[in-house]
Amino acid sequence: MISKAGLAVLDALSTGREATPEELAAETGYSRDHLYEVLDEFLATGLLAETRSPSNQRRVRIAEHPVTEAYRTLQSVFSHVDWTELLSPAALRVCWYLDRPRHIADIADRLGITRQGVHSALSPLKHRALLSRSDPKYALQDEVSPLLAFVRAAVEHEHRSRVREIAPSATIAWCDPKRSLVRVQTGEDTDALQAAPDWKMTGLGRFAVYGLQFFLAGEPPFWYAPDEELPPAEVVCHTLLLDSGSRRVSYSMLLIEAEDIDQETLVETAQWYDLEPTVKALYRPLQGDFDRPDDLPVILPKKDEYMALKEQYGVA
Repeated sequence: MISKAGLAVLDALSTGREATPEELAAETGYSRDHLYEVLDEFLATGLLAETRSPSNQRRVRIAEHPVTEAYRTLQSVFSHVDWTELLSPAALRVCWYLDRPRHIADIADRLGITRQGVHSALSPLKHRALLSRSDPKYALQDEVSPLLAFVRAAVEHEHRSRVREIAPSATIAWCDPKRSLVRVQTGEDTDALQAAPDWKMTGLGRFAVYGLQFFLAGEPPFWYAPDEELPPAEVVCHTLLLDSGSRRVSYSMLLIEAEDIDQETLVETAQWYDLEPTVKALYRPLQGDFDRPDDLPVILPKKDEYMALKEQYGVA
């Protein structure tokens, strides 16, 4: 995640000027060695561009990039706010979840930190009245949407930079501050992610683990969530997030039955992917209701088609 020193660099260069590392160190108060680390990272990941003077003096400037553009927008809308003081890496991660009212406990559990850690990260924002509160939930004020846009851009950038060191063709299909779901385009990248720590094949490609082998058109998706298991409820959500067509719906229903995934567990998982209405609809035929009203978010299989599919794959 972008550090306070990184924000200070973006802040100092946001007007479009160029500066040397020495000038940035003097302006931001960070040591030259630390600034060099930040600049090297930003240059490697495309946030900054570099020029050299005839005397080989290094100068940097902001590059055109979703993260830098989002930060400049945030600055222009809230020019009176010192974001380098308010936004720590922890605050950026917490803000990801404040697009809607959420419980502090839910955010803490999702990030794997304490509730006090969430409160501490949000404290500077509370003091600037940037949060709305409807006890016991918090959200960002509607007018602070540029902050949410910056946080989203920064988190996605972090995940994209990480995966492309391993798999250059990777694109982000979904992410949050700790996790990402990616697609790849080449077999070489599939092999690289299969061999990499912290990455797991997911979606339809993982169904074979549960005894359900399907033909894959293209490369499988991969899931990044260090130190976490990949339960079947997550696999169902990844499958539907990537493709909610009728075939994937039927296959997801097979996995739900094969692994006896209860509705409460799957709906709780689906909330993080905005898939609650979709997974609730899947349980209608699983509970014997094969009617297909027009207002459902997905197309459910016909009863005879789904029963034939169950028989084909031996799902009781």
